[in-house]
Amino acid sequence: MRTLTQFQQNRKVIQDFTLTTLAGIPGQFARLTYLASLRDLSSGRYEHAGLAALYPDASIQQALQLCHEQIFERILEEPLAVQEEDLRACLAAMEGGMSVAVSHWRRNEAYRVLVPEQAPDYLKDLFCSNLRTILEILDEERSPARSGA
Repeated sequence: MRTLTQFQQNRKVIQDFTLTTLAGIPGQFARLTYLASLRDLSSGRYEHAGLAALYPDASIQQALQLCHEQIFERILEEPLAVQEEDLRACLAAMEGGMSVAVSHWRRNEAYRVLVPEQAPDYLKDLFCSNLRTILEILDEERSPARSGA
């Protein structure tokens, strides 16, 4: 009975979070970035004041972890060209614009914090490989010195 109650509670948290928060964020990478920003890097715990006021902590942790993993997997299911387009829009909306974000993400591998902790290593590796490739493409586009010019 407790498992069913927990499941129903988690479902309510996910529904609330996706309809009131994630629905207003355009693009999968922007959603992934937002979800990763809710996770404390030292503890791995998710913090969301709005949800904390309404739901038990255990439900919030499980629900946000599940949302994080699902968005991460949806991104990886997309063709690389679609991932590039979505990441381009996400980075362009960041403070400083796309050029600053691309440079920072490449130099510091900032995209690594986007990966859910529970993701299998092979998916983590694939994601990071895809991001390195896309960021290299975006960096070459913004570079004034193009090959063959």
